Amino acid sequence: MFVGEYEHVIDAKRRLAIPAEVRDMFNPEEHGGAFYASPGSEHSLKLYPERQFKIVMNNFSKNPKFRKHKRSIFSQSARVPMDSAGRVRIPERLLSEHGLSGKVIVLGMNDHLEVTSADQWTRDRANLERVSDEIWDQAIEDAMDEMNGNES
Repeated sequence: MFVGEYEHVIDAKRRLAIPAEVRDMFNPEEHGGAFYASPGSEHSLKLYPERQFKIVMNNFSKNPKFRKHKRSIFSQSARVPMDSAGRVRIPERLLSEHGLSGKVIVLGMNDHLEVTSADQWTRDRANLERVSDEIWDQAIEDAMDEMNGNES
């Protein structure tokens, strides 16, 4: 499980250091040998561990609702293995499309990472804080219902 918020920099060679805490959680046997960079929503770039990416993409292929987006997702994604220093090199087209350069924020999102610009995260976070209590309360209520065998 990937969690946390990390401030990092994309260097001149388009490399992003995967946060040390994330590298500590990354298990090649469980996650595969690389990440996949893929277009994301909300001005972010998604970094999926290899095995998780394959699961998500298989669901894209199977679900008729998503099938029409398959060409877009597959053609815009890239395998980005970690080097010995724990960095991934992100293709220029993905960086440009998401407005990423210099200081970025890496977010742990359970089964993947999201990379967004520091400025965008400041704006997004302000909006998230306005609704976080409501969402948190609903998530706890749903979890309690599930633990008690109730469907919500």
